[in-house]
Amino acid sequence: MRLRLRHEVRATERRAALVPADAARLVERGVVVTVEASPRRAFPLADYVAAGCRTAPAGSWVSARRDDVVLGVKELPEEPAALSHRHVYFGHAYKGQPGAAALLRRFVAGGGVLLDLEYLVDVGGRRLAAFGYWAGYVGAALGVLHARGRLDPPLVPGGREDLDRALAASRGPDEPRVLVVGALGRSGRGARDALAVAGVEPTCWDVAETRVLDRPALLGHDVLVNTVAVTRPVPPFLTVADLDDPGRRLTTVVDVTADVGSELNVLPVYDGTTDWDRPVRRLRDGGDAGGVRPLDLVAIDNLPSLLPAESSTAFSAELAPHLLALGDLPDGPAAAPWRRCLDAFERACRDAGLITGTGG
Repeated sequence: MRLRLRHEVRATERRAALVPADAARLVERGVVVTVEASPRRAFPLADYVAAGCRTAPAGSWVSARRDDVVLGVKELPEEPAALSHRHVYFGHAYKGQPGAAALLRRFVAGGGVLLDLEYLVDVGGRRLAAFGYWAGYVGAALGVLHARGRLDPPLVPGGREDLDRALAASRGPDEPRVLVVGALGRSGRGARDALAVAGVEPTCWDVAETRVLDRPALLGHDVLVNTVAVTRPVPPFLTVADLDDPGRRLTTVVDVTADVGSELNVLPVYDGTTDWDRPVRRLRDGGDAGGVRPLDLVAIDNLPSLLPAESSTAFSAELAPHLLALGDLPDGPAAAPWRRCLDAFERACRDAGLITGTGG
């Protein structure tokens, strides 16, 4: 099998889907691993060379052999218009997100395939490789720092020790009341661990507490950290009417999921993500005649990139064993999770009217 780790085009993306130590294990198993040069990646190219990988210029995957599997984390560049390879990354194209149909059309045009990592799941639907823990950790940390008035943009990627020191140093006499929704999942666990470092004991909600939502209780917290990603439409956790509720205590919303633009968004109160230069967006100004408090949003869609080494190492350890099974698609028994990815891609293309038939 031939695997190519591509350069990430997003300027704030420093993660790698495969780290050098795991690349070495794949090479030992006979996988030809090519790593594109990248000035932003948290892991030096020399470390991949030492692991036995080949190297290539950034962006050269577009002219790579057709049987190369192209591996990444975030979005592809806008060109080429036709995609001919098998791409493994987080495509965010199956829930009606903006630009989803155009992306799928590129794959159909070139005969390529998107194996979306969001759909690499076991038979019970649980993700086999995810950045969720570190997304929750960073999201909760940023929410608390902002509530304490200690979030200073632009945010610069670093290590967990730096972030933990900032959390500990920001403690004060009046601690915010924090609610974590989805507290039992990967992201929720990360959020709770960050809050423990911050010295905050959060309210924790999961499926049981959100089945019939206690909206006044939700609005009675200072910080809401949402880590819930749903697979079917549900009543929203927060509505536009809630933003104008004069009894609202809530002043900071952290949307770890950042599923903006999707019909499955449980926080349909904003229309665009925030970023590392401007991590906070004001949704409501305070001090008007109705006495509504200000409300701010943190919705960065690549939160784990603030801790690129820690989050990449954990993700790569989960993903690497499954990469070996890519060579068995479509029929090998070990390739069943990738078959589910392929089925999701074909289903999305049919739903968009780009292909016909029943799929495999």
